[in-house]
Amino acid sequence: RHVMAVLINFFALSLLFLSGIDCSARKNVLFFVSDDMRPELTSFLGPDFPSPIHPNMHSPNLDALASKSLLLKRAYVQQAVCSPSRTSLLTGRRPDTTHVYDLVSYFRKVGGNFTTIPQFFKQNGYMSVGMGKIFHPGSASDNDDPISWSVPYYHANDSYWQPIRRDNSWLSVNESMQKEHPLPDQQLAQHALSTLKDLAPGAKNGTKPFFLGVGFHKPHLPFIAPESFFDLYPLEQIRLPDNPYAPVGMPEIAWSAYGELRNYHDIAKLNASGAINSTLPPQVVKDLRRAYYSALSFTDSLIGMVMDELEKLGLADNTIISFWGDHGWQLGEHGEWCKHTNFEDATHAPMMVHIPGKTDHGIVTEALTEFVDLFPTLVEAAGLTPLELCPEGKSTKTELCREGASLIPLIDDPKGSNWKTKAFSQYPREGNHMGYTMRTDRYRYTEWAKFKGAPVYEPNWSELNGTELYDHMQDPEENHNLAIESSSQSLVQELSKQLHAGWRNALPEHSN
Repeated sequence: RHVMAVLINFFALSLLFLSGIDCSARKNVLFFVSDDMRPELTSFLGPDFPSPIHPNMHSPNLDALASKSLLLKRAYVQQAVCSPSRTSLLTGRRPDTTHVYDLVSYFRKVGGNFTTIPQFFKQNGYMSVGMGKIFHPGSASDNDDPISWSVPYYHANDSYWQPIRRDNSWLSVNESMQKEHPLPDQQLAQHALSTLKDLAPGAKNGTKPFFLGVGFHKPHLPFIAPESFFDLYPLEQIRLPDNPYAPVGMPEIAWSAYGELRNYHDIAKLNASGAINSTLPPQVVKDLRRAYYSALSFTDSLIGMVMDELEKLGLADNTIISFWGDHGWQLGEHGEWCKHTNFEDATHAPMMVHIPGKTDHGIVTEALTEFVDLFPTLVEAAGLTPLELCPEGKSTKTELCREGASLIPLIDDPKGSNWKTKAFSQYPREGNHMGYTMRTDRYRYTEWAKFKGAPVYEPNWSELNGTELYDHMQDPEENHNLAIESSSQSLVQELSKQLHAGWRNALPEHSN
């Protein structure tokens, strides 16, 4: 910790003198990320909750944050898998600009030399410190995108847990094991506390505002959490999904065989095929759902620890706090598991932003929002120069710009009178296909088009391998694909035109 404190002080002073920026009035930024967390938080209860079948959720800390935040009840990721989603949010660009559709491609090599959120704050005189899973690790980020951070990046020691993780899709950890071998996310939370203590003096006297990114790994598979969190969800209270079947009329290309889950040894022993309309044994489904809820509540508790420390250190009144999960997750609904689809449960994810003095009493919006909206929001909330909209046709050549819109107008107008009316996501499939999906207030509309990769990166809308239309007013669980019905063809044609027109034509008035 002493070495980290010295590094923080040295780099902060260097940034301060070199940038010549007045940091005295700057708000700090605490940037929370959770892996694979769908919006199954008590603060999301209502029509935007991911499933009607659930126990009483225990998420007191994120609910407390939501109560003093702009709570984005309908936020959508741009691609429902880790690296593409994180890359999109962190650069403010969509996957067809970053060219990141998998878990290995690095945006600076395949997309462009884009400025990231932590890099932007670093360039503007902030001490940028990262830990855990912010970027997707490894080759997908050249090991956490070093240029984004002011000091060396921190990862917890998970050497003890690695072999255990391969064998078990979930595990309840007793107290003695926790003490002997702290879970990686527990180590991460403790490191966040010590880092905040090191950052506090400079942040409080105005010489060193900070951007602190804390990326928790849970509730990502395997669902490992202390047994005390399993106790919150008695097995007898866990129920099966009410729709364990694929949507009627769903094109096969929309399906994912959830290989991520089936690769765990305990699940592989079941010889599950992952095929459409196949299911896992009921007890396995219940065990997995219970373990996921437990891992979610475990993550919530760790976020609470960090927020409590922020308060104790006297930093809460001058720190912007954002929280997001990198995509949703399917827990047996439709017989699906994991992410890797364009369904609502995969693309809908939690996001909230606390801005001291602006959101203290809590603001809830049902407006459609996208993860690319967070970058311009944090910039504006911090009082920095707003980002310009990326120039059409030149986004890959522009280091700093946005393909979303600042969420700040929703603070004054949560109903979004002049806000966007569509959210866009996409997912690739083998055979050079890309599923483009558009969420409107009422509908989800998807086309699976032939896709031209490098160097073009665009769909061929005249060559489709499937179309989907779900009416969320009548069918919120997306159980019936209306696109195959003759009575829906005029609506399909209208939504198809809107999908092809793309995100630029759906931007809010204030953002053009």
